[in-house]
Amino acid sequence: MNRTDEPARTSPYIRRGRAETAQEELLYNFWNEELGIMNQLAPFEPGCNDHFVYWWHAHAIDALADGYERTKNAAYLERIDRIIEGVRRLNRGTLLHNYYDDMEWMALALLRVHDAAKREKDRKDATVLWESIKTAWNGRMGGGMAWKKDQLDYKNTPANAPASILASRLYQRFGDRGDLEWAKRIYEWNKANLVDPETGFVWDGMNRLGDGKIDYDWEYTYCQGVFAGAGIELYRSTGNAAYLEDAIRTAKTAAERFADPDTGLLPDEGKDDCGLFKGILVRYWRELLLLRPELAGIRRLISRNAEALWTTGRSERGLIARAWTGPVEAKVQLCAQLSGLMLLEMDAALPCADEEEAN
Repeated sequence: MNRTDEPARTSPYIRRGRAETAQEELLYNFWNEELGIMNQLAPFEPGCNDHFVYWWHAHAIDALADGYERTKNAAYLERIDRIIEGVRRLNRGTLLHNYYDDMEWMALALLRVHDAAKREKDRKDATVLWESIKTAWNGRMGGGMAWKKDQLDYKNTPANAPASILASRLYQRFGDRGDLEWAKRIYEWNKANLVDPETGFVWDGMNRLGDGKIDYDWEYTYCQGVFAGAGIELYRSTGNAAYLEDAIRTAKTAAERFADPDTGLLPDEGKDDCGLFKGILVRYWRELLLLRPELAGIRRLISRNAEALWTTGRSERGLIARAWTGPVEAKVQLCAQLSGLMLLEMDAALPCADEEEAN
C-alpha cells in the first residue's frame, strides 16, 4: 500500500474513546464479582474458571494500568486491587507460581502500577516475585532462565526476555546495579541461543523435549515483542545503541514476517495462550516508537490493525475476535479480549503526527 493510499488518521479523541469503551466492555463481558477475577470465557459458562490461568490476569492488570495511565481514574486502581486479591486467593494465598514467565508478567504489571500510582505495596510485591524469578537461572543448556520450576532444563524466550525487561526496569527505577547485570546476562543468553543472527527473528525455545533441539517452527509474534522490549529497556538503562538496533531489527523483521503485505494485518495465531501474543508484540512496538517515532511503518501497522478490530473484529456487545478482522467466535477467551484491548490502548497512546517512514 502506498503512502497516498493511506486512510485519514483517526483523531486522538476517537482513539482514546475506543480504548475506554473497550475497557468498559472487558468488565461488562468478563468480570466475575464473586471471584474477583475475570471470567476466562464470555459469554460465561459453568466450569470456565476451573483451570485458573494466572498469566492472563497479569495482562489484565497491565491493560488496566494502561487505562489508569490514560485517565488517572482511581477506579482502575480499585479494579487492579480486586484482581490482585482474587489471584492470591485462587493461587493459594500467594503471587508466587510454578511458571517463571507467569511471575515475570505479574511483576512487570505491578511495576507499571507502581510507576503510575507510586504505591509501595506494588513495588514490594514486584520485588518478592523478582527474588523468586532469579532462581530460574541455571547452567543447563549453557545458562538462561528456566521456563518453570519443575522443568529446569527447558529454556525459552518467554522466560528470558521478559525477565530481562523486568531487571532493566528495576534498575532504572531503584538503581541496583545487580539488576542491570541480570538484565544484560539474560539478554545475551537469549540473543546467543534463540535469535537468528542473520535476521533478528526470535525462536521460541530449546530442549523442550529434552533433546537439545530448538523449536525453529514455533514462530510467534510474542517472542519478537519481548526480545525487542528487552533491547529497548537495556538501551534505556545503558545508552548503548547496539541494544536499540537489535530491537529495531527484530521489530522490523516481525513486521515483515507476520503482517500481511497487502493489508498490514497480523494473523490469528490460535486459541488459548496464543490469543494474547499479538497484543504483546504491539505493546513493545509502541515502546519502540517512544524512542524512534520516525518508524512510521510500524506505527501505521498498529493503526491499521486497530481500525480493522474496531470496524470488523468486535461484536455488538463488544467481544473481540482472535482475528482482528473477525468474525467473533461464539465463545471468546479472555486472552483474545485482552490482546485486542491492548491494541486499542496502544493505538490511543500513539503520537498523532504523520512522520516519514525510516529507511
